[in-house]
Amino acid sequence: MSIRLLSPETARLIAAGEVVSRPLDVVRELLDNALDALASRIEIEVDGGGLSLIRVRDNGSGIPASDVPLSPLRHATSKLESVDRVTTLGFRGEALWAAAQAGQLRLVTRPPAQLGATLLTAHGDVVEVTKVSAPAGSTVSVSDLFGHLPARRRTQLPAGAELREITALVSRYVLHWPRLHWKLTLDGETRLLHAPADHRGAVASVYGPLNANRVISVSTPTLQGVISRPELSRPRRDRMHFSVNGRPVLAPPELERAVIDGYAELLSAGHAPLCVLDLTLPFEDVNPNVHPAKAVVALADLQELCLKVTAAVQAALSSHPLSRPLPELRVPAPAPNPTQKGAFPSLTLVGLYRQTYLLAEGEGDLWVIDAHAAHERVLYEELSRRLRAEPPFELPEPELLQLSPEQLARLHERGDDLRSWGLTLEEFGAGLVRLRSLPAALAALPLPRLHEQIIESALGVSGDAEREVLGRLACAPALKAGMLDQGRGEALLAQLAACDQPWSCPHGRPTVLRLSERDLMHSFGRRSVRDVARGRDETDLKVPLSTEQR
Repeated sequence: MSIRLLSPETARLIAAGEVVSRPLDVVRELLDNALDALASRIEIEVDGGGLSLIRVRDNGSGIPASDVPLSPLRHATSKLESVDRVTTLGFRGEALWAAAQAGQLRLVTRPPAQLGATLLTAHGDVVEVTKVSAPAGSTVSVSDLFGHLPARRRTQLPAGAELREITALVSRYVLHWPRLHWKLTLDGETRLLHAPADHRGAVASVYGPLNANRVISVSTPTLQGVISRPELSRPRRDRMHFSVNGRPVLAPPELERAVIDGYAELLSAGHAPLCVLDLTLPFEDVNPNVHPAKAVVALADLQELCLKVTAAVQAALSSHPLSRPLPELRVPAPAPNPTQKGAFPSLTLVGLYRQTYLLAEGEGDLWVIDAHAAHERVLYEELSRRLRAEPPFELPEPELLQLSPEQLARLHERGDDLRSWGLTLEEFGAGLVRLRSLPAALAALPLPRLHEQIIESALGVSGDAEREVLGRLACAPALKAGMLDQGRGEALLAQLAACDQPWSCPHGRPTVLRLSERDLMHSFGRRSVRDVARGRDETDLKVPLSTEQR
């Protein structure tokens, strides 16, 4: 489609604020244009924090010579069909115009089928167009940014800070467009180089091979990408990356929460995984015209989308063994990735340690099981299965309990959900409630202050009342240190193997750790014909390590 000026009405609808207020904005707009041109190779050069020079070179479709004079005009674009159906990353027709207003714009472009390239230079409203020779694609340079606007230039970030944010931005594009060749050069030094690969390879380019070897693929019609294994988590959400129809976006908190909910108790409270997730949605369900930088999009039916994301994460995690490696005895090294998918391994008990841990052998590895955490998991899943399968237990004499104002507020919010699994509370006035029924699975537990524990957990700060209640009640009767013997150990191994999710307790702590025979031999300095990969070590790292990391 040829470049054309948008109508005043359409231009009014898409105007969302200042396009270029800093070098980072120029980089973002030029990357969007390169991707819209279907480039397979994109190179970015930045000097002087972006104020001296920004250059983006691509091998995309280029701009026909007849359209080049229109390209630096405001609201001139070949991309927009309808404001209600945006199918490209760029669509406002303001990128080149804004760059020319803020600095010196130089564009060299040639479609593959065109003889000769076109050179356009623009600064403000002064535009010159000439013929030149150049390879297919486009090279856009913006120099002396804000050079004629001294007040604006003085308010820019220091060069180092701007380069850091430009690197982060390009890294996000690499993560979401991993099948392209990317190169980022800052002040003459190559900072990021990525050859075409999958999402795992992109994680290796951005975060290193050790992290890449701890991610799991996610693939559904709506969601593609990778999520990290539970042990690769952080107390911040800064490594949770989302794109919508190829556009890197700042995800709404609900979407981040949906991913974390998919891990359930596999993650410790307050931790978040690394994830790179690409959402593919109908264009009509996405509105990117709500933020000047197009970094925020409005999504239709966000609640239903979050349910799909949680389900996809759960399915990906359930198909992988999630045992965590024991700490290395000498030089730390990455745990080999498991290659087998499926359930808990078949383990043979070989001993006990301090009547607290089980030592077991399976698949050529030594496994250490925390008896308390494992028993918690067994009891938690048993209570979960019974919770709604049995009719609620009606108390012979309803019990009056005092609630705080916060607990009363949560009761109003969660009352229907609590009744669905048999916990009935009726307001009695003056901060009192009457407890009329309990889930039958919980009513007979031999625990002190049982009713108070249930109410405190059900009306606590956690958003998942059911998990909080069952996790707390599973902890109290679980095996404690010093209570373990051979018979209980063998029974516990069998019960853990039967769990739907045997890899962690309800609070996110691991139930099992493993130590491979190969790592054990290396720690003793042994080398022999038996020094081969065994069991879950029987794989090569999917992303090779550098010499230093080996």
